[in-house]
Amino acid sequence: MLFRDDIVKQLTTSLGKTTVDELSKKLKAQNFPFREVVDLTFHPNKQVAFRMAWLMDTLYFDDPMFYLDDIDYLLQQVPNIKYPASKRHYSRITLNLTSPRSPKAIQDKLATIDMEQVVEHFFDWMIDPKVKVAVKVFAAEVLFNLRERYPWISEELTNQLQYLMRNGSAGMQSAGKRLLKGLEK
Repeated sequence: MLFRDDIVKQLTTSLGKTTVDELSKKLKAQNFPFREVVDLTFHPNKQVAFRMAWLMDTLYFDDPMFYLDDIDYLLQQVPNIKYPASKRHYSRITLNLTSPRSPKAIQDKLATIDMEQVVEHFFDWMIDPKVKVAVKVFAAEVLFNLRERYPWISEELTNQLQYLMRNGSAGMQSAGKRLLKGLEK
């Protein structure tokens, strides 16, 4: 049985994908609380926090429905994210949650959650020059997915994408063109 201290100890050493997958399976098998997983993504040790965010990502994508009851808690933590590497995992999970292809139960749960803070922070991440391109792209896609729920997003997202595409990387150009095309419809 793994306890919080055991997990932190394992995360202080260098990890590979295989180790993260194994640890993920152990945590799921013992029904380790997802809220504690989320809490550990804010560990004061930057490497532990990043590795825990990676582990959280792996746990979530292994079985998104398994943690359905804790989606609101995960999203409430978005404003608290400080470490740049953790933003990638949170934005990737949020992209999956907001996808029109996510399971109906997830869509229903998401409909009960106030997403205003998530929207604000994802716009902040798009604007922040220190945020990595992958996070900006995931944030833009999340905002695109939420544009019908919050109609004001469309105009602001269009403006931000056009600005970011002026001198943006190939990844930003590609995502920007695709999202702008969707926004025109």
